[in-house]
Amino acid sequence: MKLHDLTPNPGSTKKRHRVGRGIAGKGGKTAGRGTKGQKARDTIPAGFEGGQLPLMQRLPKLKGFTNPFRVEYTPVNLDALDGLGLDTVDPEALIANGLLRKGGLVKILGRGTVSKAITVKAHAWSASAEAAITAAGGTLEKVDMPFDVRPPAKGNAHTNR
Repeated sequence: MKLHDLTPNPGSTKKRHRVGRGIAGKGGKTAGRGTKGQKARDTIPAGFEGGQLPLMQRLPKLKGFTNPFRVEYTPVNLDALDGLGLDTVDPEALIANGLLRKGGLVKILGRGTVSKAITVKAHAWSASAEAAITAAGGTLEKVDMPFDVRPPAKGNAHTNR
């Protein structure tokens, strides 16, 4: 037996039903597509969304991706905290001293040193900043985020404040 001798079993295959070959048989004239309308006519391009701007055109070409739910912190270093001369540093004190914008999130970073024990209330801090503040006898307190689960998408300024 050779490869060209192989055939399917009798009755296992049927001829393809060729539609649109005249009005004599089943599948003539409209070829099972009904009457009129977009689907009755020729092919619709892949990705066509009925006139809405297609997804592939809505997405930016190249240049990477911008996460709309990114959490952005304003960095404040230890030397800036030490320069304030306050015993308790919280977001309101940073806003009053021009180190933070209203409604912003603050992250304490470890550049510089702390000369005295201070209480720092912030949204986040680095490990080196935590080590320096606790070594000076200070404490760190976490401030609640102004959103419940994740930050709002860019342009939607809704928070739970």
